[in-house]
Amino acid sequence: MGFNLVDINGLKAISAATKLKDKQIVRISDKSGLNSMIRSISDNQEQPEPFYILDLVAVLKLMGKWSQSLPSVTPFYAVKCNPKPVLLLALARLGASFHCASEAEIATIISLGVSPDRIVYANPIKQVSHIKYAARTGVNLTVFDSKEEMDKMKKWHSELELLLRIKVPNDTTSWRSFGAKYGAATDEIIPLLKHARQLGMRVVGVSFHVGSKATEADIYHRAIIAARLAFDAATQLEMPAMHILNIGGGFKANQLFDEIAKTVNDSIAEFFHDIPSLKVIAEPGRFFVETAFTMATNVIGKRVRGDQIQYWIDDGIYGSFNTSAFDSSCMVFQPLKNTEENDEERLVITSSTIFGPTCDSLDIVVKECKLPEMNTDDLLVFYNMGAYTTTAATKFSGFQRFEIPTYLAYSQ
Repeated sequence: MGFNLVDINGLKAISAATKLKDKQIVRISDKSGLNSMIRSISDNQEQPEPFYILDLVAVLKLMGKWSQSLPSVTPFYAVKCNPKPVLLLALARLGASFHCASEAEIATIISLGVSPDRIVYANPIKQVSHIKYAARTGVNLTVFDSKEEMDKMKKWHSELELLLRIKVPNDTTSWRSFGAKYGAATDEIIPLLKHARQLGMRVVGVSFHVGSKATEADIYHRAIIAARLAFDAATQLEMPAMHILNIGGGFKANQLFDEIAKTVNDSIAEFFHDIPSLKVIAEPGRFFVETAFTMATNVIGKRVRGDQIQYWIDDGIYGSFNTSAFDSSCMVFQPLKNTEENDEERLVITSSTIFGPTCDSLDIVVKECKLPEMNTDDLLVFYNMGAYTTTAATKFSGFQRFEIPTYLAYSQ
């Protein structure tokens, strides 16, 4: 794949661009090694602040998993999920392409030396200034689902090749469906294709997205059938043959992924076997990054109230934990004491609540959990923190959580 463990050391060259505070890439052997790295970073901080550790080998292994399970599907990583430059460079060197939603994301990817033909401008509704930027930089593949968007693109970037974004049938099984906002309904497909033909715009394929975090594999089967019907509609209108199928995102690095991959492979073989030149792409985000990042936070406050202990940490739902406010998935976390004492009272498991640092009473990171007692000089470590964390952070209450330091590791 053009990337291996030895190449990881080459990532040091871009450390200045990533604003890393530690330019070393640390080798870790197991969870104990990760904890030692966290302690070392914490001990050497000028003042306590939260930080991330990115395991580059985890990204490498996930790319290998993708290539093995979906060998004919080119991943266009969704930059919005986690735009850290060191991560983007690693993915680029691994052979990934990129899903960009704005001028800023396109500029970030191009600044890393990625060719514009490895970018899909995958926002169905675009600002004119961003369309002009795509035209200037040679980004020529995008999506649409309305006549008005086609008119806009014809005026400002007539060289664009278009993917018709369709609505996925019965997409309510995903954690968050997108059909209410994006995607052409079945009865809109032919009018949209006719309008593209009238404008002289080139529709080269079909795009769909099953929604965030798919919970069943068959949704991809239904979506691929719907995509084939859109291909057939273009053929019936005697439009130039389409050759790109974009199966979107919704993937997680869990057991369901194997079932989804089999469903995708089987469905494409069944419904697109007669299009030998078909190019299949996807837009995975959290699949590549969710499990690759670990976050360390500091316990900055503590209060005992009845049988419960309440803690405050230095990040919350207006920062890296914004998804905890509406994500039903369980967090994985562990206290890391700054001393090795065996105080029996501190080993007792108690009912606990973890608050973020802002003055908003809604800023609750974890409610009603079980923890051994901690002190205000301890760390609380969160795992699987790579997807949609600081990328959606705010400056609420004056807490700046956009540029949390990231340290690099590679596991053995």
